[in-house]
Amino acid sequence: MAGCIINNVKQINWLFFFGILFFSEISADIALGQEHADAMIFHIYSSHTSFPDTGRANGHTYDNILYTAAEHYNDSTVLIIAPKNLDAKKKVDLVFWFHGWRNNVDKAAMRYELIRQFIISKRNAVLALAETARDAPDSYGGKLENAGVFKALVADVLNGLKAKAIIKPGCRAGNILLAGHSGAYRVMAGIIKNGSEPIDEVMLFDALYAETDIFTAWIKADPEHRFINLFTDHGGTLDETHAMTKLLDDADVSYLQFEEKDILPAQYRAHRVLFIHSLKPHDDIVNPDNFRLMLENNSFLKRIK
Repeated sequence: MAGCIINNVKQINWLFFFGILFFSEISADIALGQEHADAMIFHIYSSHTSFPDTGRANGHTYDNILYTAAEHYNDSTVLIIAPKNLDAKKKVDLVFWFHGWRNNVDKAAMRYELIRQFIISKRNAVLALAETARDAPDSYGGKLENAGVFKALVADVLNGLKAKAIIKPGCRAGNILLAGHSGAYRVMAGIIKNGSEPIDEVMLFDALYAETDIFTAWIKADPEHRFINLFTDHGGTLDETHAMTKLLDDADVSYLQFEEKDILPAQYRAHRVLFIHSLKPHDDIVNPDNFRLMLENNSFLKRIK
């Protein structure tokens, strides 16, 4: 494992951590471009991320292009962002973000301004981006689709936080929220079904391509579960969104549907199942502040003091 502390947007202190000096040009760009003076950003490496995995031991072919295991299915990075004034004594709330196709954790954090949005939301929680298929057109969730692997990933994130003295040795996971863009739907559904950790909220950013039955069953399983689906006309999720609302109608589960331009923060807080239609392009729906608004207006994450 390795890490860096961001003192301000112009200075990065690279530290030795467990004897390894961590340096990443992309990570430096993230820090300089998005970080605030009151956050710690670092990477850990976990054997409980999606890859390596036997399902992609020989890589993956898409549109007659081979995406090799060595280049695209061998990265076990987890990018972690913790507010400097995090108050986590017995429990710490966790938000996991999963990226979509042709992306990686560092690039997604920059492209969608996730660190900026998370920090200015002032939530008393930790944001973790676990690597999946790196820079490949692939939704396969690898090991994270298997029983109990996500639970082990949560433990690894907690151990990383403890090693940095961000949380105390006895601190456990509190509320867990999942968020993701585009092809992230599959790994998120796998975690809900097999992750062996209770998930409190799911935020899909134009990502409802399939696994609708898993998301629907999870919504029905607990009246406290919160689900937000932000969808577009041309991102490929429109038909599946309509199919899901029909399933909820048939199950007599109430939900609200709004236009993105019309929704108010109070409506995020008032309704546990939301379908938000956006006129933006597929790759523009996370920015500039949709992730922040969802974080700020939910019932699970408290404001940092």
